[in-house]
Amino acid sequence: MLKILLLFFIPFQLSAYTILLDPGHGGEDLGAQGVLGKEKISEKDLALELAKKIASKISKKHRVYLTRTYDKTLALEKRADIAEKLSADIFVSIHVNASTRKGAHGFETYYLDHHKDAAVKKIESIENRNLKGEELVVHQILTDLIVDRTTKSSRLLGQAIHKKLQRGIKRKYNMKDRGLKPGLFYVLALTKRPAVLLEIGFISNAKELKRIKSSKFQDHYADNVAKGIMAYLKVLKKEKPPLF
Repeated sequence: MLKILLLFFIPFQLSAYTILLDPGHGGEDLGAQGVLGKEKISEKDLALELAKKIASKISKKHRVYLTRTYDKTLALEKRADIAEKLSADIFVSIHVNASTRKGAHGFETYYLDHHKDAAVKKIESIENRNLKGEELVVHQILTDLIVDRTTKSSRLLGQAIHKKLQRGIKRKYNMKDRGLKPGLFYVLALTKRPAVLLEIGFISNAKELKRIKSSKFQDHYADNVAKGIMAYLKVLKKEKPPLF
């Protein structure tokens, strides 16, 4: 079944890496919702569009997979299982932000780590919201075990991507840079590898939604994310010690 996830097939050099892009939500899980005129926009659709654009920009040099290539429901565990089966070198989860404050705007990048930021906790509660009871406890324990093994590399990946976004998106679109932040996202922890979560912008902000829905913006954003990934891979030493 994994072969349907391969977006492009190209003969690769031995130096090629495996990148797994994860369009957030999907299927019954719509993610955040926004309205553009009379059109209802779902986070799941924007995330998939952008993931495909990012993939197209790095597939000539590296193996690129998507956790989903169409609109389907996919549990966090399944996304992590795909990363494990593919032996992915990095995992990039793509999302769109939302807020009860309609004026909230800007892009941000998260990497797996502990923190005490109340604002970040609010984002975590949204992305982790489908976990309850015993499942939540198990995920919390697993996260604690993995954080120390992946934080450094995940932070470096996040820095590489966010730096490109600062130069290419903040300046070009005068878009607010909300920063590179640590967060306890279970989808990142479960992959057991360098991973980041991208929040493109705010779907709840009509002006920003119009921007992030445009193909021009998506192409520029995808181009800078791809450049960040490539910059990280250039300095990556392919060492994968067992986590447990």
